[in-house]
Amino acid sequence: MNRRSFLAVLTVGALYERPGGRRPPLQQKEGFITDVDGIKVGHFTESRRPTGCTVILCESGAVGGVDVRGSAPGTRETDLLKPINAVDKVNAVVLSGGSAFGLDTATGVMRYLEEHNFGFSTAGGKVPIVPAAILYDLTVGDGKIRPTADSGYKACTNAKTGPIEEGSVGAGAGATVGKLIGAARMKGGIGTSSIKLPNGLVVGAIVAVNAMGDIIDPKTGKIVAGGRTSDGKAFLNIMDTYRAGRGVTQSTRPGQNSTIGLVATNARFDKTQMTKIAEMAHDGFARAINPTHTLADGDTIFALSTGTSSVTADHGAIGALAAEAVSEAILRGVMKAKSVLGIPSYSDLK
Repeated sequence: MNRRSFLAVLTVGALYERPGGRRPPLQQKEGFITDVDGIKVGHFTESRRPTGCTVILCESGAVGGVDVRGSAPGTRETDLLKPINAVDKVNAVVLSGGSAFGLDTATGVMRYLEEHNFGFSTAGGKVPIVPAAILYDLTVGDGKIRPTADSGYKACTNAKTGPIEEGSVGAGAGATVGKLIGAARMKGGIGTSSIKLPNGLVVGAIVAVNAMGDIIDPKTGKIVAGGRTSDGKAFLNIMDTYRAGRGVTQSTRPGQNSTIGLVATNARFDKTQMTKIAEMAHDGFARAINPTHTLADGDTIFALSTGTSSVTADHGAIGALAAEAVSEAILRGVMKAKSVLGIPSYSDLK
């Protein structure tokens, strides 16, 4: 073999790696965002097509923060969470499919909370505070079927503590990953995790994974799901594709992705500290998704403090743990997803 042929083999090997060969034997610890006192989670999954919404309830109120990094976000009430603004607690956060149409789910959540007398007290009655973020899943099945206000209400009636369902449910029902132009996508999903400390502090995360990029196991650096070659037999490896000069002159389709999530802790913090924790939690996206925070992603992370622990915590340390929880939740969401409409999942590659 001459030198040119040898280099060609190396290039092909870098760009096209078998999906089975790239999947590490991941060991995931059981843990859920509901391990944080004061947090309940409910899903609504649309039976007519793969889409849905997920509500994170903190009915009595939790101090909130948010950080939006993607350039194609669809959000509601994020300005309210800025440290300089008045209201410091939220009653729920909604993650939804359906693109911008899915923001309607928050209206149903508000209706549920009002019926149960939760919200910010005003002269005219209590006003539930419900921030929300959406992801784009309109190309998975009939895009005319989207989550509605009734979907958000039903998600609230399904909310519970303890173990929660992951994978192709709720906001993760229609999620997909690895959507470089020319690549065959794979199924994404919604995942959760928690980190429990010996002193009683808990940090949890829940993430709906609908990324343009590949999903990476941070501990091995290996792809576990993502864009595949047209025959579906190998991972395209988006970053290696870019490094080889392929795809860098094509514009990605704007706003057709977005990974959205939330981190929570029982430690007591104010809005400024929770905003910093949300910012640090984005490091979990960068560890587990490559590329992330692109022009085609509306990546958003909310952060909540229920403040039920009496232990004084450093918010920088909690932010670092939140990033760990986020990367673990991303992996779980993808690993627990099921294939839909011919879009393969992680389990199909075993």
